[in-house]
Amino acid sequence: MHLFIAGAAGAVGRTLIPTLIAEGHTVTGTTRTEARADALRALGARAVLMNGLDRDSVLDAVTAAGPDAIVHQMTALSGDLDFRNPDKTFAVTNRLRTEGTEHLLAAAEAAGVERLVAQSYAGWPYARTGGPIKTEADPLDPDPPRGLRATHAAIRRLEALVTGAGGVILRYGGFYGPGTGLAPGGDQLEAIRERKFPLIGDGGGYWSFAHTEDVATATIAAVERGRAGEIYNVCDDEPAQVREWLPLLARSLGARPPRRVPASLARLVSTPGTVALMTEARGASNAKAKAELDWTPAWPTWREGFAALSAAAPTRPRSREGESAAPSR
Repeated sequence: MHLFIAGAAGAVGRTLIPTLIAEGHTVTGTTRTEARADALRALGARAVLMNGLDRDSVLDAVTAAGPDAIVHQMTALSGDLDFRNPDKTFAVTNRLRTEGTEHLLAAAEAAGVERLVAQSYAGWPYARTGGPIKTEADPLDPDPPRGLRATHAAIRRLEALVTGAGGVILRYGGFYGPGTGLAPGGDQLEAIRERKFPLIGDGGGYWSFAHTEDVATATIAAVERGRAGEIYNVCDDEPAQVREWLPLLARSLGARPPRRVPASLARLVSTPGTVALMTEARGASNAKAKAELDWTPAWPTWREGFAALSAAAPTRPRSREGESAAPSR
């Protein structure tokens, strides 16, 4: 099978390409820079320069490649994600989720590509009411907090566009593993080590995680076996509250416990969205993906995955403790 990965230079693409190549597939991967194109070629992909926000660029790239399926992984995320203003951080990514998705769907139609799998997000977009663990049948938040509203709207638009066209949506858990912020040397891991990733309020929010290796295998399973128009949560087996996983990860890194910041203070220096992520977010169930995609995570819980990260993390002198009252990721 020939797969076209839009946004192949990100953490998912860099893991997905060698996995696909090893299974005998052909991969065309897009990026915006020649330097990253060389990195994609080194992984075994055919590299193409493409601007996801330029309709003609997307149309030319897809029609020239003539793939059997498209995998939408386009984001515009740097390593440093400051959650003091999530919507600002995700502004370009949200355009890729909306305009970029529209361009990909138009290109898929022009090239006769019927199979499209797209990246979405699991966890905090779900309604902050009811039980702590949500399935794909549960509603998304009808009233997202300020600071997350634009991002939430972009996710809704992405999902509506893709499922409406018969594509498959994968709601990934929070990434960790090589090439992510939660990797040795990654910005999130270093923020935790330096106590710049605080525990806000009661830390009662649930987070679902996904190792990049598991994201890659689930994506391949969705291309091969996902049902048209369906949504799947792709995450590990154990959603966890921030007050559980954050101190444990800090301890495993040999760091001091995370700072504690009252929710009332965090609201003054960040946004209600930041506080909601830490105190009200819901986790996601992976039962549907396991059953319908015949997929099982190789890293079934964040406990195992974080222990592996900690074992591989380099030992660095601690820098002077920062004063940030909001997490980066």
